[in-house]
Amino acid sequence: MLKHLFHIICAICLLGLSAPMQAQELDARVSINHQQVQGTSTSVFETLKTTLEQFLNDRQWTNMQFKKNERISCTFAITVKKYSPSDNTFQGTLNVQSTRPVYGANYTTTCFAFNDPNFNFTYQEYDQLDFRADVIDNNLTAMLAYYVYMIIGYDMDSMSSSGGTEYFKICQDIVNSAQSLNEKGWKAFEDSKNRHAIITDLLDGGMEPYHKMLYTYYRQGLDVMSENTERGRAGITQAIELLKQAHENKTMSALPQIFTEFKRDEIMNIYKGHTTSSEKENIVNILTKINASQSSYWRDI
Repeated sequence: MLKHLFHIICAICLLGLSAPMQAQELDARVSINHQQVQGTSTSVFETLKTTLEQFLNDRQWTNMQFKKNERISCTFAITVKKYSPSDNTFQGTLNVQSTRPVYGANYTTTCFAFNDPNFNFTYQEYDQLDFRADVIDNNLTAMLAYYVYMIIGYDMDSMSSSGGTEYFKICQDIVNSAQSLNEKGWKAFEDSKNRHAIITDLLDGGMEPYHKMLYTYYRQGLDVMSENTERGRAGITQAIELLKQAHENKTMSALPQIFTEFKRDEIMNIYKGHTTSSEKENIVNILTKINASQSSYWRDI
């Protein structure tokens, strides 16, 4: 009997060792620039960096199963403008960016990028961070969770048509619950590019072409380039046409403009010297209407 039990225990242990280890969704790196803050100990910033990376990387954010090499690579670059040790308040900005690999190529592409000018929060050194979607009572964890689900949503949209919708809806739930925090970035009509405006636009029915654009741009465009450059570029052109449709459907939305800003150099490299004059004219006209501030770059395609 004992011998039989011993064999069962050994078998369970072997199964555990041979089973693939499941990892969390993100491979996040945090950087904190505190050069604008003078006359205070730097240890709080070092501790904050470690705490944030643990919060982002060690938590299971979805029910999806990720292998370690499948985790979404992303960066959270925080610039602290003011820090008050007396009440543990921070005022700063956040630049968040995620990337995904391009199929068949030794190349990663930006999937989501956003600059949040209102990254303000309270944090006491060595505080442990926690997040519950049904109880939003901490601005720092609310903002981080919002961008985590935004990153996951964009990544899923790039892999399957409208694949990120359920994660964008979680962002919306966070925004709704965060109204009680009375902090900048969560309120409607406060700013056309704040957290509320971005998620409201993403889930607006008129922006359905935007989600189709994301899938088309990556799966039918970039992911095809290594096998067939012409077909891949045709997919990118189709995606830009969808971006135009999204812009026309909701002209006040910042989403098309933001996309062209973090994709500018990539788009230029795809078309420059590799397109017909008529296709170039069409692409330049579309991109200029969406984001005229970058017109000098578009003309250089």
